[in-house]
Amino acid sequence: MIDLLPTAFKASLSDTALDKLKNIVIEGETWLLPPLVDLCARLREPGQQQHGTLASEGQAARSNGFLHVVIPPDTNPILENGSLLKGLRERALDDGGIYLHILGALTAGLEGTHPSNIAGLKKGGCIAVSNARRPFANDLVLLRTLEYAATFGMKVFFYPDEPSLSNNGVAHEGYIASYHGLQGIPWIAETVALSTQLLMVEETGIAAHFSQLSCKSSVELMRWAKDKDLPVTCDVAMHQLYLTDDNLEGFNAQAYVLPPLRSNTDQQALHRGLKDGTIDAICSHHEPLNATAKKAPFAESTPGISNFDTFMALACQLVRDEILTLKQLVDKICLNPAKIAGINEDYASIGGAVVIDPNLEWQVTTDTMHSNGKNTPFFGQFLQGRVVETLFD
Repeated sequence: MIDLLPTAFKASLSDTALDKLKNIVIEGETWLLPPLVDLCARLREPGQQQHGTLASEGQAARSNGFLHVVIPPDTNPILENGSLLKGLRERALDDGGIYLHILGALTAGLEGTHPSNIAGLKKGGCIAVSNARRPFANDLVLLRTLEYAATFGMKVFFYPDEPSLSNNGVAHEGYIASYHGLQGIPWIAETVALSTQLLMVEETGIAAHFSQLSCKSSVELMRWAKDKDLPVTCDVAMHQLYLTDDNLEGFNAQAYVLPPLRSNTDQQALHRGLKDGTIDAICSHHEPLNATAKKAPFAESTPGISNFDTFMALACQLVRDEILTLKQLVDKICLNPAKIAGINEDYASIGGAVVIDPNLEWQVTTDTMHSNGKNTPFFGQFLQGRVVETLFD
C-alpha cells in the first residue's frame, strides 16, 4: 500500500477504522489518501430534488471518497440568508454523511445589482461568497461589491463568463459546434471575464478563487496573476481533463456542460497548468440530472455531468498518464482544496482516510453509480481505478 496519509489524519482514525484498515487485503497496489475535498458540486437540494438530494448525493460523494463538499449559492432558494445555513449543513451530515461548506450569494438574489448581507452570511458560517455564473449589472457594481466583501475578510469564488459573448451558447465555438449547427461559446467569453475579475482583485486586494477554468488563455492569465503575487487560486473540473468538444459529435447531450468542453489545444494547456502548479486544484463540478433532462434536443437539454462516481477513475488516469505524480494528485484533490476553502483545521481534526485501488476495472452502469444522476458521457464504458474503502467516523 502506498501511504500518503498525513500523520495528523492517522492520529484521528478510530480503533475501529484502524482495525478495518489492517484487515483490508487487496492484491496489487493500493493507495491510502486523506479524504477528498470538492470545491464545486451541486447536490440539487434545496430546490431541485427531482435530480438529487442531500441524502442521495451526499452518500454518493462519501462512497467516492469525498467527505467535504463546497456548494455554490444558486440553489432555490438562493443561499443568501445566513440564519438558514446551519440547518442545511446539519442535514447534509445527518442524511448524506458529508461536511457541507457553503458559498453565500455575493449579490442580493444573485441579481448582480447590489451586495448581499455578507455580514450575515459570514456569521452563518459561509466559507466564501460567489455570484456563481450569474452576471453583474456592470463593472462598477462588481468593484463596489468586492470592496464590501473585503471589509469582512470574505474570499470570493468566481466562475468566469461574460454573458454578452457566451450569448446563450451551448458548445465550444469551433468546428464541432459549426458542423452540428450549435450556438458556440468562444473561449474569450471566459477570458474577458477572468481578465476583468483579476484586475478587480489587484485593485481591491481581496482573496479570490477561480473555478472551472476551461481554456488555454485562462491558464496563461492565471500564470500572469500568480507572477504578480495576486491572492488568487484556481481549479479545473475533472471532466475537462479527459473530454473535449469532440465528445459532442452526434449531438451527444451527455457531454453538454457549462463551461463547455473545449478543444484539444485547451485540454493540453490545462494539463500543463496542472503540472507546473498554475492550477491549484481539481473539482468534480458534479451536476446530477434525472432521466428526462438529457432527452430533449441537444440545445434544449439541461447542461451538467454527474461526476462523483467517475472522478477517482479519471484521477488515477492522470497518474498513469504521468500528468501528475501521486503526491501532486493528493495536493490537487485533497490538501490544496482544503486550504482554498479555508477549512484546514476542521479537515485535520475530522480526519479520515480513503483506500483506492488504482487498477480496479469497473463498468459505469446504473448499478455501479451511487449518484441519483446517471448523466455521464462515460456511461457503459470500462474505467480503471476506484475507492474501495472509506474510513470515516
